[in-house]
Amino acid sequence: MITCFDIGGSAIKCAVATADGRIGELQRVPTPVHDFAAFTAAMGALIAAGGPSRGVAISIAGVIDPLDGRIKCANIPCIDGRTLAADLGAALGLPVWIINDADSFALAEAQAGAGRGHATVFGLILGTGVGGGLVIGGRLIGGPGGFAGEWGHGPVAASFAGTPPQAIPRFPCGCGQSGCLDTVGGARGLERLHLALHGQLLDSRQTVAAWEAGDAAAEHTIACFVDLLRGPLAMLINTLGASILPVGGGLANSAPLIARLDQAVRAAILRKTAAPIIVPGQSGAEPGLIGAAWLGQEKLETAHA
Repeated sequence: MITCFDIGGSAIKCAVATADGRIGELQRVPTPVHDFAAFTAAMGALIAAGGPSRGVAISIAGVIDPLDGRIKCANIPCIDGRTLAADLGAALGLPVWIINDADSFALAEAQAGAGRGHATVFGLILGTGVGGGLVIGGRLIGGPGGFAGEWGHGPVAASFAGTPPQAIPRFPCGCGQSGCLDTVGGARGLERLHLALHGQLLDSRQTVAAWEAGDAAAEHTIACFVDLLRGPLAMLINTLGASILPVGGGLANSAPLIARLDQAVRAAILRKTAAPIIVPGQSGAEPGLIGAAWLGQEKLETAHA
């Protein structure tokens, strides 16, 4: 069995996974964000409670440098900058494999969600910001470090959107650039857009709810939001040949929003199809644990091949 973790700034979630990628009963404890000894102790206790383990697979928000294995994880200071797999392996006495949470979602969707039966799957995250992961032939492309699939970064956001065209500010991005899709494409981006267009600060959920209820200002914001994403997503699909883009993150909870985005993107791609391509994720409530389980199983199979 493999012990799987989905680790965030507020909670460590853990479950044991079997060889077919199924996960068992969920355990949850608070994340010790400032004390690495307490962090490893919490993980060790969860591993012990689950019984004998062949390894530890972790889904976590952050990116891992492919050259030295150091993680960048702003919301858990005690692990930020560490060679986390090596440090945890030494502390826990087990092999440790780490996967970025967006990659984990993509792998979960390819193996157990909307991507089943599709050769090329791009897991699309529309959460606080935007992100993604690419799976081809059941294998995660670019490794689990989290740098591949980051379609949200790069100064390519359009300066005008909507009908008639509306000027869109070049918002500064946390990556150090301005005009990244991450600044307009997720929940915070939707809030920025609504504030810039209408001078009103609304939570993204309120904006979506107002749009679904027929509010004209919210309709204008959603139209610009979809317009800003349709071109980049169309190019992504044309480049990768992905036949399905399951969506995770908070904005995926609005089926009408995802359907509208799908319709706009399908009208802009080379391949013409009546079947939806951008769809809500279907891998279940714990895609982080499911993706980690599949990664761990793949690593074990490779080690014993």
